[in-house]
Amino acid sequence: MDIAPITRTAVSDAAYVRIVEEILSGRLAAGDTLPAERELSLSFQVNRHAVREALKRVQQAGLIRISHGGKTRVLDWRANARLETLSALVAAGVVPPLELVRDIAVMRRSIGSDAARLCAANASTEELERISELAHAFPEAGTVEEYADADLEFWTRIVDGSGNLAYRLALNSLLATFDDVGLPIVAEWIAGEYSARALRIALAGLLLARDGEGAYRHAEQLLTHFVTGIEKSTPGE
Repeated sequence: MDIAPITRTAVSDAAYVRIVEEILSGRLAAGDTLPAERELSLSFQVNRHAVREALKRVQQAGLIRISHGGKTRVLDWRANARLETLSALVAAGVVPPLELVRDIAVMRRSIGSDAARLCAANASTEELERISELAHAFPEAGTVEEYADADLEFWTRIVDGSGNLAYRLALNSLLATFDDVGLPIVAEWIAGEYSARALRIALAGLLLARDGEGAYRHAEQLLTHFVTGIEKSTPGE
């Protein structure tokens, strides 16, 4: 296997990135056997400890299976990879950044809408009153950072109020990927959603009324602003 040496200072991180890129790009296919630690160490020109640590992280990401005393095999990333590999997909050139952001926005809309429905049924009155306070306090004018902070707290409260832990952890992963992709245009796309203060107040009212289906529809409408902005800018849309 012909792999260029690594020149970065954070050798374990660099080795991890290189192995992940080889897998996600398809240069290492599902079922392939990874070279031994010693061979990878020589190819990357890093120490074996760095390679060993990198391989542990790749395994945790669901991309390889390490058999102690045996061979390390590549897994099908589509069947085994987890949400934390989203950023790596962009870095490896597997998915264009705009397409990934669009897919994340669609997932965010799905999670947010259903979380609102569940929140109406499961949240305590105190939780719903806090969501209403946040909606009414949402800034009518401000910086992108101020909007983002207010938006994050609003949706975090709704997702927490849903009682669905999987939704909460998925929200964490999606937000981290937005940060990692770091497309400046994201702020422009989400501006329409940030300006929809009235929809937030209406959504909070539906939650207080325990109207789960109404809350679902309003949340979907609110979160569609971002999706629409991306789809208008994504090639082929």
